[in-house]
Amino acid sequence: MSKKSTLNAEHYQWGDACDGWHLLKQDNLSIIQERMPPQTAEVRHYHVFSHQFFFVLDGELLIEKDGEEITLTAHQGIAIPAGTTHQIRNETSLPVEFLLTSQPPAQGDRVVVKKVKSISTVTL
Repeated sequence: MSKKSTLNAEHYQWGDACDGWHLLKQDNLSIIQERMPPQTAEVRHYHVFSHQFFFVLDGELLIEKDGEEITLTAHQGIAIPAGTTHQIRNETSLPVEFLLTSQPPAQGDRVVVKKVKSISTVTL
């Protein structure tokens, strides 16, 4: 078994210059280390099957979970059950690094959701 780190793991880019490294990539479990530069965000979405856990290594991560905003700092984490609408954002001036564990892996299991602030009139 070989050691895994951002130096030898499979790398990919997502969003606005965000980075991800597959530390564990199996059919039933995924562990990814991710890095988000300042003032970046992922689209609001949910996963049909995947249960996720975000754990901050360094920096500050804002997670909107079913409309509630939760700030995580280093050594804090939160679970996101399948079917839960969420969005992660880095609204600070420093990068944030975190681990994302997904069971099963979330690739191909994302439904994008657009946020509606208010509806004043509905026409049928």
